[in-house]
Amino acid sequence: MSKPLLPLLDDCVPTPRPVMPDERAADLARAFKAIGDPARLKLLSMITGDPRGEACVCDLTDAFTLTGPTISHHLKVLREAGLITGERRASWVYYRPVPEALARLTEVLAPMTVAAA
Repeated sequence: MSKPLLPLLDDCVPTPRPVMPDERAADLARAFKAIGDPARLKLLSMITGDPRGEACVCDLTDAFTLTGPTISHHLKVLREAGLITGERRASWVYYRPVPEALARLTEVLAPMTVAAA
């Protein structure tokens, strides 16, 4: 007889997460789609990883072989997904992450923990 893949526990019933509402799933899907592109994921990583808490577009462009308009497009997609905000200062735009939006993405990916009995 083969051994079960998971141990069977009579008194352990995991509490599942509530079912995600359709609207929230759609919002999260848009955000995940936005970071599903390698260039946008790299941009988001650079913005969230900047020790100043924001990154100037002038600091972002040198890391890419993409054209300025293409980088601007990717930044626009990240802004429209609510993952970053931008503020124009003179001729440059400074981008900041939106912590609440990033927390929502992290929350949905975090595994459920089983409470100790």
